[in-house]
Amino acid sequence: MKTEFSLTQLADPDIAEADKILRACVHCGFCTATCPTYVLLGDELDSPRGRIYLIKEMLEKDQAPTAEVVKHVDRCLSCLACMTTCPSGVNYMHLVDQARVRIEERYERPLAERLLRAVLAFVLPDPQRFRISMSLARLARPFAALLPTPRPSATPGLTQRIKAMLALAPGQLPAPGPAAGSVFAALGKRRGRVALLQGCAQQVLAPRINQAAINLLTRHGIEVVLVRDEQCCGALTHHLGRDDDAVARARANVAAWRREAAKDGLDAILVTTSGCGTVIKDYGYLLREDRDFASDAANVSALAKDITEYVAGLALQPTTRHDDIVVAYHSACSLQHGQKITALPKELLSKNGFVVKDIPESHLCCGSAGTYNILQPDLAGRLRDRKIANIASVKPDMIAAGNIGCMVQIASGTSVPVVHTIELLDWATGGSRPALN
Repeated sequence: MKTEFSLTQLADPDIAEADKILRACVHCGFCTATCPTYVLLGDELDSPRGRIYLIKEMLEKDQAPTAEVVKHVDRCLSCLACMTTCPSGVNYMHLVDQARVRIEERYERPLAERLLRAVLAFVLPDPQRFRISMSLARLARPFAALLPTPRPSATPGLTQRIKAMLALAPGQLPAPGPAAGSVFAALGKRRGRVALLQGCAQQVLAPRINQAAINLLTRHGIEVVLVRDEQCCGALTHHLGRDDDAVARARANVAAWRREAAKDGLDAILVTTSGCGTVIKDYGYLLREDRDFASDAANVSALAKDITEYVAGLALQPTTRHDDIVVAYHSACSLQHGQKITALPKELLSKNGFVVKDIPESHLCCGSAGTYNILQPDLAGRLRDRKIANIASVKPDMIAAGNIGCMVQIASGTSVPVVHTIELLDWATGGSRPALN
């Protein structure tokens, strides 16, 4: 794709990166076939190719985003299916991230939407605030039916988004998991030492996931540390276009992990929420222009691994087989498209005694996508229903996924138990049966 940035514009490292990305695009349109919003809406501007044209014009002309640009960029899930499909290697992720930052900086949203986004950015990355908000949402949920029915609109209104938030709130919250700073010793001879990302939403909604990871790892000779001073990875605010917040969190985490590695050593930084993992693996890019953090951020990105990547090297030995349990494996977008981890989780489940079934249209997003199921509830609901129908077609006993957002989204529309991949692997290798939704 031909670009027309001035030399002055290209002096900006972000614009120079955007220019490189845009020039890689050859207009082929392969991305449209796997883009969830294009599949649903059939609008070229709701495809990666269409959004690329909109973003290109906005950046080249250095203009404030228009309402039309904002509408179509907001509808993007950042599922990155287009990057898996693209034969030219277009890094759509970094381009749309730039667009979100430009929108946040230069576009004035309606007051109600600004307030909602501010609340999400304030509450979701903080486990204590999130726990309080979930308790309040649980109390408010019975009154959701009293809210007025919103009029059909291209852009969801505040009432519709509040209803979506209340619908996602769990009936009850589990007790908090282990505190930051905890260290779990390896059982038997120590084979390695890892940091386990504590997460923000996950540690409130499902601390059992990290507990299963800790149980499995320590049984296999791995010491696990929950690093003190660790923060939210920054993914939530990053995808809201609040780059200053996301970068500050990335710096804080890099510093915390650097201290832990210098003190007692770290073989890996393990992540059980794939949405977080995709962003942490991109810290090297996020902080590439930061002289104080660029090198350490690149090291952190190299150390970061999805939990399945790491346990694949532990030679797991199943203690019991579950050949009668059919597991539908949902491949989270952040795992299959963001991190290119596709077959490995299924192979681990299969080798450890489960009957694993692929889900039709497995490349399509479930509609969770961070805060997307709150900010775009109509599209998110349609994608969830489509995903659940595809899951039902394989008649599973359980659904496995590697991302808490997907788990909550899918569980909101089915009675089939939804569990994390690591919970099943822990069960197969001597742990307890996963708690079921």
